[in-house]
Amino acid sequence: MDAANTIRDAVARVNAIRADAADQPGLGKALVTIKALQARRFAGTYSDLLRSDEYGGAARFFLEDLYGDRDYSQRDAQFSRIAGALQRLFPQQVIATAVALTQLHLLTEELDWKMASQWDDHDGVPPSDTATQYVACWRSIGRYEDRKRQLEMVLTVGKDLDRLTRAPGLRLMLRMMQRPARAAGLGSLQQFLETGFDTFAQMTDKGRSVETFLSTIQTRESTWIKSLSHGDCQQSVANLQACLSTVS
Repeated sequence: MDAANTIRDAVARVNAIRADAADQPGLGKALVTIKALQARRFAGTYSDLLRSDEYGGAARFFLEDLYGDRDYSQRDAQFSRIAGALQRLFPQQVIATAVALTQLHLLTEELDWKMASQWDDHDGVPPSDTATQYVACWRSIGRYEDRKRQLEMVLTVGKDLDRLTRAPGLRLMLRMMQRPARAAGLGSLQQFLETGFDTFAQMTDKGRSVETFLSTIQTRESTWIKSLSHGDCQQSVANLQACLSTVS
């Protein structure tokens, strides 16, 4: 499957998940709760990086564009509508990043929706105890390998953006493409690429290693995945509650 069809297929499947959420308000509400909790967990896990002058921009970019609870429907719609134009307007490195981003988005939506579908299925867990509820749902759906694959996709997008900053003339080309990209309905994608490009370039300019940043993401997220999947259940809940309390 070529890049355009891969993007269209991923966006169509995400839209199907959104349609299910719209038809089932209870599950839609659970999905919102799960995404908000995950964004808070990320903010707690990386509170040191978010406060850092060197890594704050990159951490915020990951939180807002990869791990966040934002509504990405506009970006998805653009991707689907003009998927074929990507191959005409953007270089191959950018196309590969767009494909990786849409596949990551699809897997994330699938995992979140699976958890939301089981949010109210755990007897004895008070509705207000979202940490216990979250761990119970995480373990109910399993999919440990998919969790690891999700992390690998996040790191792939990060590595792609790092490589883009090293491509001669690409930043100038992106700046020159602002107007035609908006005219073609690619404004949201353009903004994502420019923000990612500038964020990683600034981190490098400050003498900080992108590899160090991504390695930190890999280490901490791998620890969370293992703990939530296979660790002591009560300890996993306690760890999650402690992390969430840092951003409450």
